Amino acid sequence: MFGDQFVTAAAITASVLFILSLGGLSGQESAKRAVWYGIVGMALAVFFTMFGPGIGNYAFLLIAMVVGAVIGTVVAKRVEMTEMPQLVAALHSFVGLAAVFVGLNAEMERLRVIRKLADAGIDACEGAISAIACATQAGQADLFKEFQGFAYKVATKIPSEIAFLKVEVVLGIFIGAVTFTGSVIAFGKLAGKVDGKPFQLPGGHMLNAAAAFACLLLAVVYLAYGGMWPLVLIMLLSFFIGYHLIMGIGGADMPVVVSMLNSYSGWAAAAIGFTLSNDLLIVTGALVGSSGAILSYIMCKAMNRAFVSVILGGFGGASGPQMEVEGEQIAIDADGVAAALDEADSVIIVPGYGMAVAQAQNAVSELTKRLRGKGKEVRFAIHPVAGRLPGHMNVLLAEAKVPYDIVMEMDEINDDFPDTDVVIVIGSNDIVNPAAQDDPNSPIAGMPVLEVWKAKQVFVSKRGQGTGYSGIENPLFYKENTRMFYGDAKQSLEALLQKIS
Repeated sequence: MFGDQFVTAAAITASVLFILSLGGLSGQESAKRAVWYGIVGMALAVFFTMFGPGIGNYAFLLIAMVVGAVIGTVVAKRVEMTEMPQLVAALHSFVGLAAVFVGLNAEMERLRVIRKLADAGIDACEGAISAIACATQAGQADLFKEFQGFAYKVATKIPSEIAFLKVEVVLGIFIGAVTFTGSVIAFGKLAGKVDGKPFQLPGGHMLNAAAAFACLLLAVVYLAYGGMWPLVLIMLLSFFIGYHLIMGIGGADMPVVVSMLNSYSGWAAAAIGFTLSNDLLIVTGALVGSSGAILSYIMCKAMNRAFVSVILGGFGGASGPQMEVEGEQIAIDADGVAAALDEADSVIIVPGYGMAVAQAQNAVSELTKRLRGKGKEVRFAIHPVAGRLPGHMNVLLAEAKVPYDIVMEMDEINDDFPDTDVVIVIGSNDIVNPAAQDDPNSPIAGMPVLEVWKAKQVFVSKRGQGTGYSGIENPLFYKENTRMFYGDAKQSLEALLQKIS
Protein backbone atom coordinates (compact mmCIF):
# COMPACT_ATOMS: atom_id res chain seq x y z
CA MET A 1 0.00 0.00 0.00
CA PHE A 2 2.86 2.39 0.87
CA GLY A 3 6.13 2.70 -1.00
CA ASP A 4 9.61 2.65 0.49
CA GLN A 5 9.70 6.44 0.69
CA PHE A 6 6.65 6.54 2.97
CA VAL A 7 8.03 3.80 5.21
CA THR A 8 11.38 5.60 5.44
CA ALA A 9 9.68 8.90 6.33
CA ALA A 10 7.56 7.16 8.98
CA ALA A 11 10.67 5.50 10.41
CA ILE A 12 12.46 8.84 10.71
CA THR A 13 9.41 10.45 12.33
CA ALA A 14 9.00 7.56 14.76
CA SER A 15 12.70 7.64 15.63
CA VAL A 16 12.49 11.36 16.46
CA LEU A 17 9.43 10.72 18.63
CA PHE A 18 11.24 7.92 20.46
CA ILE A 19 14.21 10.21 21.13
CA LEU A 20 11.85 12.92 22.43
CA SER A 21 10.17 10.28 24.59
CA LEU A 22 13.45 9.20 26.18
CA GLY A 23 14.46 12.81 26.73
CA GLY A 24 11.14 13.66 28.36
CA LEU A 25 11.34 10.74 30.76
CA SER A 26 14.32 12.39 32.44
CA GLY A 27 11.98 14.74 34.32
CA GLN A 28 8.78 14.06 36.24
CA GLU A 29 7.02 17.12 34.83
CA SER A 30 7.57 16.02 31.21
CA ALA A 31 7.13 12.27 31.73
CA LYS A 32 3.44 12.10 30.76
CA ARG A 33 4.04 13.99 27.52
CA ALA A 34 7.05 11.77 26.85
CA VAL A 35 4.93 8.63 27.15
CA TRP A 36 2.55 9.98 24.51
CA TYR A 37 5.49 10.66 22.19
CA GLY A 38 6.40 7.00 22.52
CA ILE A 39 2.82 5.83 21.93
CA VAL A 40 2.40 7.92 18.77
CA GLY A 41 5.82 6.89 17.48
CA MET A 42 5.07 3.19 17.95
CA ALA A 43 1.65 3.54 16.29
CA LEU A 44 3.30 5.15 13.25
CA ALA A 45 5.98 2.48 13.13
CA VAL A 46 3.50 -0.41 13.28
CA PHE A 47 1.08 1.10 10.74
CA PHE A 48 3.58 2.01 8.03
CA THR A 49 5.60 -1.19 8.50
CA MET A 50 2.49 -3.33 8.26
CA PHE A 51 1.36 -1.72 5.02
CA GLY A 52 4.82 -1.28 3.53
CA PRO A 53 6.30 -3.14 0.54
CA GLY A 54 6.83 -6.88 0.78
CA ILE A 55 4.28 -7.39 3.55
CA GLY A 56 1.31 -9.72 3.14
CA ASN A 57 -0.99 -12.05 5.10
CA TYR A 58 -2.94 -9.08 6.47
CA ALA A 59 -5.68 -11.27 7.93
CA PHE A 60 -3.14 -13.10 10.08
CA LEU A 61 -1.43 -9.87 11.08
CA LEU A 62 -4.69 -8.24 12.12
CA ILE A 63 -5.70 -11.26 14.19
CA ALA A 64 -2.28 -11.28 15.90
CA MET A 65 -2.50 -7.53 16.61
CA VAL A 66 -6.01 -7.76 18.06
CA VAL A 67 -5.10 -10.74 20.26
CA GLY A 68 -1.93 -8.99 21.46
CA ALA A 69 -3.78 -5.73 22.14
CA VAL A 70 -6.47 -7.52 24.19
CA ILE A 71 -3.89 -9.42 26.23
CA GLY A 72 -1.84 -6.27 26.80
CA THR A 73 -4.89 -4.28 27.91
CA VAL A 74 -6.07 -6.94 30.33
CA VAL A 75 -2.60 -7.40 31.84
CA ALA A 76 -1.99 -3.65 32.16
CA LYS A 77 -5.27 -3.16 34.02
CA ARG A 78 -4.65 -6.03 36.41
CA VAL A 79 -1.01 -5.33 37.26
CA GLU A 80 -0.48 -3.25 40.38
CA MET A 81 2.35 -0.73 40.61
CA THR A 82 4.15 -3.09 42.97
CA GLU A 83 4.20 -5.69 40.18
CA MET A 84 5.60 -3.39 37.49
CA PRO A 85 9.18 -4.73 37.81
CA GLN A 86 7.91 -8.27 37.15
CA LEU A 87 5.93 -7.03 34.14
CA VAL A 88 8.96 -5.23 32.71
CA ALA A 89 11.09 -8.36 33.10
CA ALA A 90 8.41 -10.43 31.36
CA LEU A 91 8.23 -7.98 28.44
CA HIS A 92 12.02 -8.13 28.07
CA SER A 93 11.75 -11.90 27.71
CA PHE A 94 9.33 -11.48 24.78
CA VAL A 95 11.81 -9.27 22.93
CA GLY A 96 14.57 -11.80 23.47
CA LEU A 97 12.46 -14.70 22.25
CA ALA A 98 11.39 -12.70 19.19
CA ALA A 99 15.05 -12.16 18.32
CA VAL A 100 15.65 -15.92 18.56
CA PHE A 101 12.69 -16.72 16.30
CA VAL A 102 13.69 -14.12 13.70
CA GLY A 103 17.26 -15.43 13.64
CA LEU A 104 16.20 -19.05 13.18
CA ASN A 105 13.65 -18.05 10.54
CA ALA A 106 16.30 -16.04 8.69
CA GLU A 107 18.49 -19.13 8.27
CA MET A 108 15.49 -21.25 7.27
CA GLU A 109 14.61 -18.73 4.55
CA ARG A 110 18.21 -18.53 3.38
CA LEU A 111 18.34 -22.30 3.03
CA ARG A 112 15.02 -22.23 1.20
CA VAL A 113 16.45 -19.81 -1.37
CA ILE A 114 19.47 -22.06 -1.86
CA ARG A 115 17.24 -25.11 -2.36
CA LYS A 116 15.10 -23.16 -4.83
CA LEU A 117 18.18 -22.32 -6.84
CA ALA A 118 19.32 -25.96 -6.79
CA ASP A 119 15.88 -27.22 -7.85
CA ALA A 120 15.93 -24.80 -10.77
CA GLY A 121 19.31 -26.12 -11.85
CA ILE A 122 21.12 -22.85 -11.18
CA ASP A 123 24.73 -23.34 -10.15
CA ALA A 124 26.71 -20.93 -7.98
CA CYS A 125 27.55 -17.78 -9.93
CA GLU A 126 31.01 -16.35 -10.23
CA GLY A 127 31.84 -13.07 -8.48
CA ALA A 128 29.89 -10.98 -6.01
CA ILE A 129 26.49 -11.14 -7.68
CA SER A 130 23.11 -11.95 -6.19
CA ALA A 131 20.90 -14.97 -6.53
CA ILE A 132 18.54 -12.83 -8.63
CA ALA A 133 21.36 -12.21 -11.10
CA CYS A 134 22.06 -15.96 -11.16
CA ALA A 135 18.44 -16.63 -12.00
CA THR A 136 18.50 -13.98 -14.74
CA GLN A 137 21.54 -15.58 -16.34
CA ALA A 138 19.70 -18.90 -16.34
CA GLY A 139 16.73 -17.32 -18.10
CA GLN A 140 14.53 -17.49 -14.98
CA ALA A 141 14.35 -13.84 -13.92
CA ASP A 142 10.92 -14.35 -12.38
CA LEU A 143 12.02 -17.26 -10.24
CA PHE A 144 11.83 -15.35 -6.96
CA LYS A 145 8.71 -13.32 -7.61
CA GLU A 146 6.76 -15.88 -5.61
CA PHE A 147 8.76 -15.02 -2.50
CA GLN A 148 7.54 -12.31 -0.16
CA GLY A 149 9.40 -10.24 2.40
CA PHE A 150 12.59 -11.61 3.84
CA ALA A 151 13.19 -14.49 1.41
CA TYR A 152 13.15 -12.08 -1.52
CA LYS A 153 15.63 -9.81 0.29
CA VAL A 154 17.94 -12.79 0.78
CA ALA A 155 17.73 -13.61 -2.91
CA THR A 156 18.79 -10.09 -3.85
CA LYS A 157 21.81 -10.00 -1.55
CA ILE A 158 25.31 -10.45 -2.86
CA PRO A 159 27.56 -13.05 -1.13
CA SER A 160 29.37 -10.45 1.02
CA GLU A 161 26.00 -9.24 2.31
CA ILE A 162 25.02 -12.82 3.12
CA ALA A 163 28.14 -13.05 5.31
CA PHE A 164 26.99 -9.99 7.24
CA LEU A 165 23.52 -11.51 7.48
CA LYS A 166 25.00 -14.61 9.13
CA VAL A 167 26.79 -12.46 11.71
CA GLU A 168 23.54 -10.62 12.45
CA VAL A 169 21.70 -13.92 12.86
CA VAL A 170 24.27 -15.28 15.32
CA LEU A 171 24.25 -12.09 17.41
CA GLY A 172 20.46 -11.92 17.41
CA ILE A 173 20.07 -15.52 18.59
CA PHE A 174 22.82 -15.25 21.22
CA ILE A 175 21.67 -11.95 22.76
CA GLY A 176 18.00 -12.87 22.41
CA ALA A 177 18.37 -16.25 24.12
CA VAL A 178 20.39 -14.79 27.01
CA THR A 179 17.79 -12.04 27.40
CA PHE A 180 14.90 -14.51 27.34
CA THR A 181 16.00 -16.92 30.07
CA GLY A 182 17.63 -14.15 32.10
CA SER A 183 14.38 -12.17 32.07
CA VAL A 184 12.34 -15.24 33.01
CA ILE A 185 14.56 -15.85 36.06
CA ALA A 186 14.45 -12.15 36.98
CA PHE A 187 10.65 -12.30 36.78
CA GLY A 188 10.64 -15.36 39.03
CA LYS A 189 12.87 -13.72 41.65
CA LEU A 190 10.87 -10.49 41.66
CA ALA A 191 7.58 -12.37 41.91
CA GLY A 192 8.87 -14.60 44.69
CA LYS A 193 8.49 -17.74 42.56
CA VAL A 194 12.28 -18.32 42.49
CA ASP A 195 14.52 -18.12 45.56
CA GLY A 196 16.08 -14.64 45.73
CA LYS A 197 19.41 -15.93 47.09
CA PRO A 198 22.37 -16.15 44.69
CA PHE A 199 22.79 -19.64 43.24
CA GLN A 200 25.38 -21.09 40.91
CA LEU A 201 26.11 -24.61 39.73
CA PRO A 202 29.47 -26.21 40.58
CA GLY A 203 32.06 -24.50 38.43
CA GLY A 204 30.40 -21.09 38.72
CA HIS A 205 31.68 -18.59 36.20
CA MET A 206 33.78 -21.20 34.42
CA LEU A 207 30.57 -22.82 33.20
CA ASN A 208 29.41 -19.50 31.76
CA ALA A 209 32.80 -18.91 30.14
CA ALA A 210 32.85 -22.43 28.66
CA ALA A 211 29.34 -22.01 27.26
CA ALA A 212 30.25 -18.63 25.76
CA PHE A 213 33.43 -20.09 24.18
CA ALA A 214 31.40 -22.97 22.74
CA CYS A 215 28.98 -20.43 21.24
CA LEU A 216 31.94 -18.67 19.62
CA LEU A 217 33.21 -21.92 18.07
CA LEU A 218 29.74 -22.79 16.80
CA ALA A 219 29.42 -19.29 15.33
CA VAL A 220 32.64 -19.87 13.35
CA VAL A 221 31.25 -23.19 12.08
CA TYR A 222 27.98 -21.50 11.07
CA LEU A 223 29.73 -18.64 9.29
CA ALA A 224 31.82 -21.15 7.34
CA TYR A 225 29.19 -23.75 6.47
CA GLY A 226 25.75 -22.42 7.43
CA GLY A 227 23.00 -24.79 8.53
CA MET A 228 20.49 -24.94 11.35
CA TRP A 229 22.24 -27.19 13.85
CA PRO A 230 24.98 -24.68 14.89
CA LEU A 231 22.29 -22.06 15.50
CA VAL A 232 20.16 -24.44 17.54
CA LEU A 233 23.17 -25.34 19.71
CA ILE A 234 24.05 -21.64 20.14
CA MET A 235 20.46 -21.00 21.19
CA LEU A 236 20.49 -23.79 23.82
CA LEU A 237 23.86 -22.73 25.24
CA SER A 238 22.71 -19.10 25.36
CA PHE A 239 19.54 -20.13 27.18
CA PHE A 240 21.80 -21.71 29.82
CA ILE A 241 24.03 -18.61 30.06
CA GLY A 242 21.04 -16.33 30.64
CA TYR A 243 19.64 -18.68 33.28
CA HIS A 244 22.92 -19.17 35.13
CA LEU A 245 23.93 -15.49 35.02
CA ILE A 246 20.77 -14.21 36.68
CA MET A 247 20.47 -17.12 39.12
CA GLY A 248 23.89 -16.05 40.43
CA ILE A 249 22.60 -12.60 41.42
CA GLY A 250 20.83 -11.91 44.72
CA GLY A 251 17.25 -10.70 44.80
CA ALA A 252 18.23 -7.40 46.45
CA ASP A 253 20.19 -6.50 43.31
CA MET A 254 17.30 -7.08 40.90
CA PRO A 255 16.80 -3.35 40.09
CA VAL A 256 20.20 -3.30 38.38
CA VAL A 257 19.50 -6.65 36.72
CA VAL A 258 16.18 -5.43 35.28
CA SER A 259 17.92 -2.35 33.91
CA MET A 260 20.67 -4.47 32.35
CA LEU A 261 18.15 -6.85 30.80
CA ASN A 262 16.43 -3.81 29.35
CA SER A 263 19.71 -3.00 27.61
CA TYR A 264 20.07 -6.60 26.38
CA SER A 265 16.56 -6.51 24.91
CA GLY A 266 17.46 -3.33 23.04
CA TRP A 267 20.53 -4.87 21.45
CA ALA A 268 18.47 -7.96 20.58
CA ALA A 269 15.93 -5.70 18.84
CA ALA A 270 18.75 -3.96 16.95
CA ALA A 271 20.05 -7.34 15.78
CA ILE A 272 16.55 -8.17 14.54
CA GLY A 273 16.53 -4.86 12.67
CA PHE A 274 19.74 -5.67 10.83
CA THR A 275 18.44 -9.12 9.94
CA LEU A 276 15.16 -7.76 8.60
CA SER A 277 16.76 -4.68 7.00
CA ASN A 278 14.47 -2.56 9.17
CA ASP A 279 16.05 0.81 9.96
CA LEU A 280 13.48 1.67 12.60
CA LEU A 281 14.20 -1.49 14.60
CA ILE A 282 17.90 -0.74 14.42
CA VAL A 283 17.44 2.82 15.72
CA THR A 284 14.92 1.84 18.38
CA GLY A 285 17.00 -1.10 19.57
CA ALA A 286 20.11 1.07 19.76
CA LEU A 287 18.22 3.70 21.79
CA VAL A 288 16.91 1.11 24.25
CA GLY A 289 20.21 -0.74 24.44
CA SER A 290 22.36 2.33 25.03
CA SER A 291 19.95 4.03 27.46
CA GLY A 292 19.60 0.77 29.42
CA ALA A 293 23.37 0.39 29.62
CA ILE A 294 23.80 4.00 30.79
CA LEU A 295 21.08 3.58 33.41
CA SER A 296 22.69 0.35 34.60
CA TYR A 297 26.02 2.12 34.94
CA ILE A 298 24.41 4.92 36.99
CA MET A 299 22.70 2.37 39.22
CA CYS A 300 25.92 0.43 39.66
CA LYS A 301 27.59 3.61 40.90
CA ALA A 302 24.64 4.16 43.26
CA MET A 303 25.17 0.65 44.67
CA ASN A 304 28.98 0.66 44.49
CA ARG A 305 28.93 -2.29 42.12
CA ALA A 306 31.38 -2.94 39.30
CA PHE A 307 29.65 -2.61 35.93
CA VAL A 308 31.47 -5.63 34.47
CA SER A 309 30.46 -7.81 37.43
CA VAL A 310 26.81 -6.96 36.76
CA ILE A 311 27.11 -8.14 33.17
CA LEU A 312 28.82 -11.34 34.30
CA GLY A 313 26.38 -12.00 37.13
CA GLY A 314 29.14 -11.93 39.71
CA PHE A 315 27.75 -9.97 42.61
CA GLY A 316 25.12 -10.28 45.31
CA GLY A 317 26.82 -12.22 48.12
CA ALA A 318 28.58 -11.22 51.34
CA SER A 319 32.38 -11.16 51.49
CA GLY A 320 32.78 -12.30 55.11
CA PRO A 321 31.20 -12.36 58.59
CA GLN A 322 29.17 -9.24 59.23
CA MET A 323 29.45 -7.05 62.31
CA GLU A 324 27.21 -7.94 65.21
CA VAL A 325 24.40 -5.46 65.89
CA GLU A 326 24.01 -4.41 69.52
CA GLY A 327 21.04 -2.88 71.30
CA GLU A 328 17.31 -3.33 70.82
CA GLN A 329 14.58 -2.04 68.59
CA ILE A 330 12.32 0.37 70.49
CA ALA A 331 8.74 0.66 69.32
CA ILE A 332 6.58 3.78 69.23
CA ASP A 333 2.88 4.32 68.55
CA ALA A 334 0.98 6.84 66.43
CA ASP A 335 0.61 9.25 69.36
CA GLY A 336 4.36 9.41 69.85
CA VAL A 337 5.08 10.00 66.17
CA ALA A 338 2.36 12.66 65.95
CA ALA A 339 3.80 14.49 68.98
CA ALA A 340 7.28 14.53 67.44
CA LEU A 341 5.92 15.78 64.12
CA ASP A 342 3.98 18.51 65.88
CA GLU A 343 7.18 19.85 67.43
CA ALA A 344 9.29 19.45 64.27
CA ASP A 345 10.00 22.24 61.79
CA SER A 346 11.63 20.11 59.10
CA VAL A 347 10.63 16.61 57.97
CA ILE A 348 12.15 14.28 55.38
CA ILE A 349 10.23 11.22 54.18
CA VAL A 350 12.18 8.27 52.73
CA PRO A 351 9.94 5.88 50.74
CA GLY A 352 10.90 2.32 49.89
CA TYR A 353 9.43 -0.86 48.50
CA GLY A 354 7.41 -1.38 51.68
CA MET A 355 5.39 1.71 50.78
CA ALA A 356 4.67 0.23 47.36
CA VAL A 357 3.62 -3.14 48.80
CA ALA A 358 1.25 -1.50 51.29
CA GLN A 359 0.00 0.95 48.62
CA ALA A 360 0.53 3.70 51.17
CA GLN A 361 1.47 6.47 48.71
CA ASN A 362 -1.90 8.24 49.03
CA ALA A 363 -1.67 8.23 52.82
CA VAL A 364 1.86 9.62 52.50
CA SER A 365 0.56 12.35 50.20
CA GLU A 366 -2.18 13.31 52.67
CA LEU A 367 0.33 13.39 55.54
CA THR A 368 2.50 15.70 53.45
CA LYS A 369 -0.41 18.06 52.78
CA ARG A 370 -1.32 18.29 56.45
CA LEU A 371 2.24 18.88 57.63
CA ARG A 372 2.85 21.55 55.00
CA GLY A 373 -0.48 23.09 55.93
CA LYS A 374 0.91 23.51 59.46
CA GLY A 375 3.89 25.42 58.05
CA LYS A 376 6.44 22.62 58.25
CA GLU A 377 9.08 21.97 55.62
CA VAL A 378 8.47 18.51 54.13
CA ARG A 379 10.67 16.89 51.52
CA PHE A 380 11.21 13.42 50.09
CA ALA A 381 14.59 11.68 49.74
CA ILE A 382 14.78 9.21 46.83
CA HIS A 383 17.63 6.75 46.53
CA PRO A 384 18.51 5.73 42.92
CA VAL A 385 17.68 2.08 43.63
CA ALA A 386 14.70 2.52 45.96
CA GLY A 387 12.06 -0.07 45.10
CA ARG A 388 12.59 -2.78 42.51
CA LEU A 389 12.69 -0.64 39.40
CA PRO A 390 14.50 2.60 38.51
CA GLY A 391 12.18 5.52 39.27
CA HIS A 392 9.72 3.25 41.10
CA MET A 393 9.22 5.65 44.02
CA ASN A 394 8.98 8.71 41.78
CA VAL A 395 6.14 7.11 39.83
CA LEU A 396 4.24 6.17 42.99
CA LEU A 397 4.58 9.66 44.46
CA ALA A 398 3.55 11.28 41.18
CA GLU A 399 0.53 8.98 41.09
CA ALA A 400 -0.43 10.25 44.58
CA LYS A 401 0.04 13.85 43.39
CA VAL A 402 3.00 14.68 45.62
CA PRO A 403 4.51 17.95 44.28
CA TYR A 404 7.53 17.32 42.08
CA ASP A 405 9.58 20.13 43.58
CA ILE A 406 9.81 18.52 47.03
CA VAL A 407 10.95 15.13 45.70
CA MET A 408 14.76 15.20 45.93
CA GLU A 409 17.45 12.81 44.74
CA MET A 410 19.99 11.38 47.20
CA ASP A 411 22.83 13.71 46.17
CA GLU A 412 20.60 16.74 46.55
CA ILE A 413 19.43 16.03 50.08
CA ASN A 414 21.97 13.82 51.83
CA ASP A 415 23.84 16.74 53.41
CA ASP A 416 20.61 18.09 54.95
CA PHE A 417 19.92 15.24 57.39
CA PRO A 418 21.97 16.70 60.29
CA ASP A 419 19.74 19.79 60.21
CA THR A 420 16.48 17.81 59.99
CA ASP A 421 14.19 17.36 62.97
CA VAL A 422 12.33 14.21 61.89
CA VAL A 423 12.92 11.56 59.26
CA ILE A 424 10.18 9.05 58.45
CA VAL A 425 11.44 5.91 56.71
CA ILE A 426 8.65 3.92 55.05
CA GLY A 427 9.53 0.35 54.14
CA SER A 428 13.21 0.87 53.32
CA ASN A 429 16.20 -1.16 54.49
CA ASP A 430 19.38 -1.21 52.40
CA ILE A 431 19.19 2.39 51.18
CA VAL A 432 19.25 3.71 54.79
CA ASN A 433 21.63 1.11 56.23
CA PRO A 434 24.71 2.57 57.98
CA ALA A 435 26.43 -0.82 57.63
CA ALA A 436 27.22 0.25 54.06
CA GLN A 437 29.69 2.72 55.57
CA ASP A 438 30.68 0.98 58.79
CA ASP A 439 30.93 -2.73 57.95
CA PRO A 440 33.45 -3.72 55.23
CA ASN A 441 32.03 -7.27 55.23
CA SER A 442 28.45 -6.18 54.60
CA PRO A 443 26.99 -7.27 51.24
CA ILE A 444 26.28 -3.57 50.60
CA ALA A 445 29.68 -2.29 51.80
CA GLY A 446 30.60 0.95 50.04
CA MET A 447 27.11 1.51 48.67
CA PRO A 448 26.08 5.20 48.91
CA VAL A 449 23.11 5.43 51.28
CA LEU A 450 20.76 8.05 52.67
CA GLU A 451 22.35 9.10 55.98
CA VAL A 452 19.07 9.34 57.86
CA TRP A 453 20.63 8.40 61.23
CA LYS A 454 22.22 11.87 61.37
CA ALA A 455 18.79 13.49 61.87
CA LYS A 456 17.52 14.38 65.34
CA GLN A 457 14.79 11.70 65.28
CA VAL A 458 14.11 8.78 62.94
CA PHE A 459 10.85 6.84 62.74
CA VAL A 460 10.86 3.63 60.73
CA SER A 461 7.56 2.27 59.45
CA LYS A 462 8.07 -1.49 59.16
CA ARG A 463 5.92 -4.62 59.36
CA GLY A 464 8.07 -6.41 61.93
CA GLN A 465 11.57 -7.03 63.19
CA GLY A 466 12.73 -9.17 60.25
CA THR A 467 15.55 -8.25 57.87
CA GLY A 468 13.23 -7.84 54.90
CA TYR A 469 13.64 -8.86 51.26
CA SER A 470 17.42 -8.48 51.10
CA GLY A 471 18.08 -10.39 54.32
CA ILE A 472 20.60 -7.79 55.57
CA GLU A 473 20.46 -6.60 59.19
CA ASN A 474 20.18 -2.82 59.62
CA PRO A 475 21.93 -1.16 62.61
CA LEU A 476 19.76 1.94 62.05
CA PHE A 477 16.86 0.17 63.74
CA TYR A 478 18.89 -0.14 66.97
CA LYS A 479 20.20 3.42 67.25
CA GLU A 480 19.22 5.66 70.18
CA ASN A 481 17.47 8.25 68.00
CA THR A 482 15.45 5.63 66.08
CA ARG A 483 11.97 4.41 66.95
CA MET A 484 10.15 1.58 65.17
CA PHE A 485 6.61 2.35 64.00
CA TYR A 486 5.50 -1.27 63.50
CA GLY A 487 2.62 -2.39 61.30
CA ASP A 488 1.35 -2.23 57.73
CA ALA A 489 2.56 1.11 56.30
CA LYS A 490 -0.85 2.19 55.02
CA GLN A 491 -2.64 1.33 58.26
CA SER A 492 0.09 2.95 60.38
CA LEU A 493 -0.02 6.18 58.38
CA GLU A 494 -3.81 6.28 58.45
CA ALA A 495 -3.66 5.94 62.24
CA LEU A 496 -1.11 8.74 62.31
CA LEU A 497 -3.35 10.95 60.16
CA GLN A 498 -6.09 10.67 62.76
CA LYS A 499 -3.73 12.31 65.26
CA ILE A 500 -2.79 15.19 62.93
CA SER A 501 -5.51 17.71 62.12
